[in-house]
Amino acid sequence: MQNLPLDNIFIPSKVPSKKIMIIMHGRGDSSEGFTMLPDFINIDEMNYLLLDAPFEYFTGLSWYQLPPDQLPGIKHSSQLLTEVLDTLFEEDYNAEESFLFGFSQGSLLTFEFGARYHRELAGYIAVSGYIYDAEHLLAEMNPDLLEANWLCTHGTYDNVLPFETTKSQIQILQEGGLNVEFKAYEKDHSIDREELEYIASWMKKILEKI
Repeated sequence: MQNLPLDNIFIPSKVPSKKIMIIMHGRGDSSEGFTMLPDFINIDEMNYLLLDAPFEYFTGLSWYQLPPDQLPGIKHSSQLLTEVLDTLFEEDYNAEESFLFGFSQGSLLTFEFGARYHRELAGYIAVSGYIYDAEHLLAEMNPDLLEANWLCTHGTYDNVLPFETTKSQIQILQEGGLNVEFKAYEKDHSIDREELEYIASWMKKILEKI
């Protein structure tokens, strides 16, 4: 899509529709790293928009800087994502039938951006990430999204972003009223087939109710 503020790969649906899945990669990767995802999700009426993060990081890209300097990049990327989604949902796609997906850094933005965004999407999927500030997020988030569909998955052997840290952050969100499902997988900082199968089935169940 040429009219967006972020470089991207667009994969059209096999069946014309106004559903779209917005996909955000992790640090050091790019949109190219997730071109296999549509085949695993396997929803004929789903369009896919794979976004490139705005900052260069060695041979890849990143959404924000390394700790402790994450916040400026998170805010900048969130603003760009707002522009992207506002453009998508102005005419071409329906927010209520669409999904936001992120891995690692993209997972953080699924929460930090997605929960503050002014529209409710069909679902939010955060894989192998963390929350920048869970309590601050609860205070600032769009209250209409507390009962939205949230899914967070994480590997018990993750040596990049510790499992227990993310689990405790998700518990804070759950205790604050966010309807987020947390699933653990025996994996490292990656995505595995069983996890993808669950994500696909989770999305399909939501779409069946719309």
